[in-house]
Amino acid sequence: MLSKPAWLWGAEMGANEHQVCIGNEAVWGRESADGDEALLGMDLVRLGLERADTAEKAVDVITELLKKYGQGGSCMEDQGSFTYHNSFLISDRKEAWLLETSGKHWAAERRQAGYRNISNEYSIKTKIDKEHPELRKYAQSKGWWDGKTQFNFSTVYSFTTTARIDAAGSRYCEGKKLLKKSNGHITAETMMDILRDKESGINMEGMFMTTGSMVSVIPTDPSLPGVHYFTATPDPERSVFKPFIFVKNINTINLPKETTSPSYGADDPVKKKPRFQSKPDRKHKLFVKHELVAAIMESFKDRGKKITENMRRLEKEKMTEMEEILSHGIKEPDLLVNLFPSCVQEEMAVYGKS
Repeated sequence: MLSKPAWLWGAEMGANEHQVCIGNEAVWGRESADGDEALLGMDLVRLGLERADTAEKAVDVITELLKKYGQGGSCMEDQGSFTYHNSFLISDRKEAWLLETSGKHWAAERRQAGYRNISNEYSIKTKIDKEHPELRKYAQSKGWWDGKTQFNFSTVYSFTTTARIDAAGSRYCEGKKLLKKSNGHITAETMMDILRDKESGINMEGMFMTTGSMVSVIPTDPSLPGVHYFTATPDPERSVFKPFIFVKNINTINLPKETTSPSYGADDPVKKKPRFQSKPDRKHKLFVKHELVAAIMESFKDRGKKITENMRRLEKEKMTEMEEILSHGIKEPDLLVNLFPSCVQEEMAVYGKS
């Protein structure tokens, strides 16, 4: 199950039936991100989910693909080149991994408790649990590390020292603060609130606005299902997190057309060279409705408040239903095959009344 830009094959985040979850972020450092087309970080998210049944295996899948094919190419549907390296948050029922890359080089950190976040800067420091075999040697050859001081991945591979990462006002620092505040009692609702936070810069606006959001709740007990909430719309503050559960008999026909963007096949401008000569309309039906309602909320404050209340009420109802499933398991899996599509329809109904 993927949340992805409509123009490309890969995804920004998603989950698989083994309850492996992956999300990625753009990072920049000393190593140039310019280069020939290769695998995008978003391709690596999808390939990791396709091929791994644990978080650690996903790390191995992604790093092997990096070794074989590298990463590169424009990450935006635009004639101007927008390129970057990638960091990944990867989790399963037992643990989480942070994987940060610089070209074909990489470092990975395992987390088995607490909290961790990523933003647009390297954040792995001296705790490195896996790494590219030439990671340190390469840094030394470039003059980035003297080979004597303790190796700090973030310091060595970043443009600047880690002081910039922890500086007040950065998204990384603000995200870290919000997680620390709720450490030990982080719930799905906590995560949704954090993703909706605009003051911290986590919920971005403008040219690089937050285009989709996802929260997953994965019990350590393998007999219980994972619940994955997706907005499928921009700006989580004005969106509904809708639940999805992997159950037997679910397949692509159970995914709603309302959240699937139009397909242009071989005629798609991104598949032709030179790429991005034109930009077709890729808005799915829910996006169109959401865009209209967002404009109403912006222009008419009273109506906007009422719409938001109805959206939150729907979201809360679904979360209450999911809490029961997360605590006691699935009794009738066939009833959950259309869980996500039915939630989309309910959200559309809320917009229709607006």
